[in-house]
Amino acid sequence: MMNTASTPATTKRKNYWVPTILLASTGFMALTAVPIYGIVYGYHWYQWLAFLVITSLCGLSITAGNHRLWTHRTYEAHWLLRLLFSLFSAATLQNTTLNWCSEHRRHHRYTDDNEHDPHSSARGLWFSHIDWMLHEHPSGKKDYSNVPDLKRDEIVMWQHKNYLPITLGMNFSICLILGLITGDILAMFLLAGVLRIAVNHHSAFIINSIGHYWGQKKYKSDVSARDNPLINIFCFGEGYHNYHHAFQTDYRTGIRWYQYDPSKWLIKGLSWFGITKQLRAASELQIRKAMQEVAIEQVEQQLKKLATQNQRYWRELLQRERLDFCEIFDRWQALMTQRRAIDPDSSSAKWKLATIQTQIRELKFRLKMQSARLRLLMRQLPLNPVTAG
Repeated sequence: MMNTASTPATTKRKNYWVPTILLASTGFMALTAVPIYGIVYGYHWYQWLAFLVITSLCGLSITAGNHRLWTHRTYEAHWLLRLLFSLFSAATLQNTTLNWCSEHRRHHRYTDDNEHDPHSSARGLWFSHIDWMLHEHPSGKKDYSNVPDLKRDEIVMWQHKNYLPITLGMNFSICLILGLITGDILAMFLLAGVLRIAVNHHSAFIINSIGHYWGQKKYKSDVSARDNPLINIFCFGEGYHNYHHAFQTDYRTGIRWYQYDPSKWLIKGLSWFGITKQLRAASELQIRKAMQEVAIEQVEQQLKKLATQNQRYWRELLQRERLDFCEIFDRWQALMTQRRAIDPDSSSAKWKLATIQTQIRELKFRLKMQSARLRLLMRQLPLNPVTAG
């Protein structure tokens, strides 16, 4: 859905001075006042601890709260957790939860469409990172028709209607109280206030910008979103962005146990205490199918670069892999249907389940071997360019 043509609908309009001044001032102070104060007076460990804790609470309130809970409905949460998320997400100064979720749902529906995606990456790195918030654009026009469920959420609407006092209260009261306790209000304001806001802002913004420019597309190839594990360091697990666009209703983005996804760990951990529930996750079958489809498509794209006379042999190989791919997943789907139909109280249930699980393991091995063949095929494809005539 790329649309990079210059049209009147994508022309900049008036400036938004409030976010411009906010982003410019916090960024400037984070680069100047924060280090200068540290050089002259120094910061204590407990001030850095306050910075890390509040930054994490705010970041997780965006990722696990605004994003995975309210935008994508990947799980349900106790009202106390939802209230906490609403307070600390307001403290990040990223607009109300209602606005945030509405914009993000449009982003998923119209990814890379310049006319409708609020921060379309097709319009450049700077635009998708920050410029979309600094100027009036038709793609950023407020429209709450896509969030009827959130308009029925009392906590979301309470925050939306009282956003300014909540935001001011959360930002100034926390710094003031902690500053009085530690005896240095200014240091706490600079670290837990200014630096924290700047870090929260740009750790969220890089998902829209860098997360759509650099990385891998392992699960969905028709969007610009990419998996970039590096930016996970800053954005609490949101860097597996290609996976998220492929399976946006999954409460996880880092699906492997070793993948850094603090938002997933928080949601899962709280489920053990009943604070979160109804966690939604893509099945292994869906994930493997998406990965294999992308792998086959990558080989297909590479084949298009071959001279016409060299394509037949390689296309026959790829066609055999496609047929094998279809057979594997049709069989896997049938086995899953059979497993769901087994009566757990029957005397033969354990034997039937064991038999099905063995067959699924065999299919997984076939997939593993097919993946190895596709990688080998990519390496062996000759790279001579397409020749005309």
